Amino acid sequence: MKQARKMTTVLCMIVLMGAFVIACNSKGSDSPKETTSSVKPSETPAPQQTEAATGTTENTTRKFTDWTKHEVEVPTHPQRVIYHGETMGDLLALGVMPIGGFMESIQGTIYEDKVKEVQDVGFPISAEKSLALEPDLIIFGNSDEKQYEQISKVAPTVTFNTFDPLEDRMRILGDLFDKKKEAEDWIAAHTLKTQEMWKKLKEAGMKPGETASVFTMYPGNRLFVMAGAGLPQFLYTADGFKPTPKIEEMIKDKKGFVEISTEVLSEYAGDRIFLLEPVPPEAKQSQSELVKSQLWLNLPAVKEGKVYTFEILKAGSDATSREWLLEELPKVLNK
Repeated sequence: MKQARKMTTVLCMIVLMGAFVIACNSKGSDSPKETTSSVKPSETPAPQQTEAATGTTENTTRKFTDWTKHEVEVPTHPQRVIYHGETMGDLLALGVMPIGGFMESIQGTIYEDKVKEVQDVGFPISAEKSLALEPDLIIFGNSDEKQYEQISKVAPTVTFNTFDPLEDRMRILGDLFDKKKEAEDWIAAHTLKTQEMWKKLKEAGMKPGETASVFTMYPGNRLFVMAGAGLPQFLYTADGFKPTPKIEEMIKDKKGFVEISTEVLSEYAGDRIFLLEPVPPEAKQSQSELVKSQLWLNLPAVKEGKVYTFEILKAGSDATSREWLLEELPKVLNK
């Protein structure tokens, strides 16, 4: 039951945030680091200046316009941050450790062991649990205005589009945490690493214009094709794989994922297929049955041995998971 709940929560977050969020997006992004600082708690003392030393008094707050157009008075140097969203790895890549978050969404991620001290504030976010942590900033990865009204009474709260392209997210966070240079350095290093990865893959046999598809199963024998969230964001780049025509339509329609029947599976299947290994046993069993079916076995990618599996919770779209994918994708493709 707990595993099924986790899978439900993962897709629930995508539904709650993605339905509105992806409609606001433009396609793009990738992500690792070369020059990131070590992760530090967000309560690291902020630099201070005195009027005697500088001739001015440093502003402790400033205006910030968030994703859903709230104009918020935020700390100039946030020290105690709650991050409620599925891309906490973005903060870690900038060397920021939140004090609170939605910790069930972190279980099974590549960075789970790095955030053991972060306190859970639940899903939906609990105003009471948040208040107990005494935050000076809450980053809320959702557009739900009712929830926003509640938690914004706890501390300055900014909404954050976790489905934005990675580079956009890193720049926004760099701005919020006074780490603009660190964000740009990270983006530059990641872009270079990504280009080098695709270059090596092409030298190893990846053909120009190859298409790829990403599928996963959900409890109830439900098959989903992914398009604008998670692993596809990493695969579908100028230097990478191309979406099939059907998936290209999904991307143009700003759809992160679509449930399909197995009968139309071949219409979405690309030259290479990536399977996201689900968490609930029921979904795992459905996926096991799918890959034994004649419909599956007749797919060209399956016949050619071009099917690859990733754990769904590890193949995330956050910056830390992208760093891991840069190392893992070549290993998987070159097996």
